[in-house]
Amino acid sequence: MTYAGSYGQRDLGIAAAGESAARGRAEMTSFDEVYDQPDPRDFFRVLGHWDYQTPHHAQGVFRRVAATRTRTARAAAPVTVLDICCSYGINAALLNHSLTLEDLYAHYTSPQAAALTTAELIEWDRAYYAAHRRPDAHRVIGLDIAANAISYALAVGLLDEGFTENLETAPPTPALLHAAQPTLLVTVTGGASFLSPRTFQPLLAAAHEQVWIAAFVLRTGSYRHIADGLTPHGLVTEKAAAPSYPQRRFTSVQEQRYAITAVTAAGQDPRGKETDGYFHTELHLSRPTKDATALPLTTFTSEST
Repeated sequence: MTYAGSYGQRDLGIAAAGESAARGRAEMTSFDEVYDQPDPRDFFRVLGHWDYQTPHHAQGVFRRVAATRTRTARAAAPVTVLDICCSYGINAALLNHSLTLEDLYAHYTSPQAAALTTAELIEWDRAYYAAHRRPDAHRVIGLDIAANAISYALAVGLLDEGFTENLETAPPTPALLHAAQPTLLVTVTGGASFLSPRTFQPLLAAAHEQVWIAAFVLRTGSYRHIADGLTPHGLVTEKAAAPSYPQRRFTSVQEQRYAITAVTAAGQDPRGKETDGYFHTELHLSRPTKDATALPLTTFTSEST
């Protein structure tokens, strides 16, 4: 599926933008308390209970897309990645280190981690991530309104730069625009329901080259309003026809009922997905038309590539 022409770490169960997003928030369990702690132990403890897994599914896709940008862009490697709603730098951890999301769950819920102060955990994590750093690591900029989460990700070396700005309510600072200039890839694994083209457009305008955007979006909402806002920047948005990716388990019958109703209203089939107890996301990739023509979307969704 392609959106074109005039046809836009918090999507843990939120609907689309506007009125439907507000209705969705009223239906969903809030995890707000875990997003801005001094360290990510509560995040992994709470969300692990509900089998939150989107960064796991995004890991391979983002690596394949970043590797492609390394080969096709004019700028020299490493590729600069801007992760929107980056939380504690989880996408950066999985992109740039020989680690899995399961490894991170085990690490942050371990007795060793529980015994440490935040300061001690930061020191432990610096060594942990340094020991697992990949030779093909990319430069990552993080953007999130959660100041504690950004501070942690910077302190342990997951982010090269981090910004606590809300571009939905205020224009970006000169410092953020300067940092965004070498960006070749924007990633999103949570928060699309809270975003509009207002967040993306100034970052795209600041970039020296055309930027690709890879976003994992809940099936309960629409990405169309964002896709529309990207077309003036020469980007066409494709949604992967398959697969969809489990995001997390429902916390209640009410959540599941809401999700099934929302997905059905969006013209999609919840059978075997939301009916089986999980929110699901789908990959949306925005690129220049020439790149979409040259490299089918399945190039990045196939685990064999």
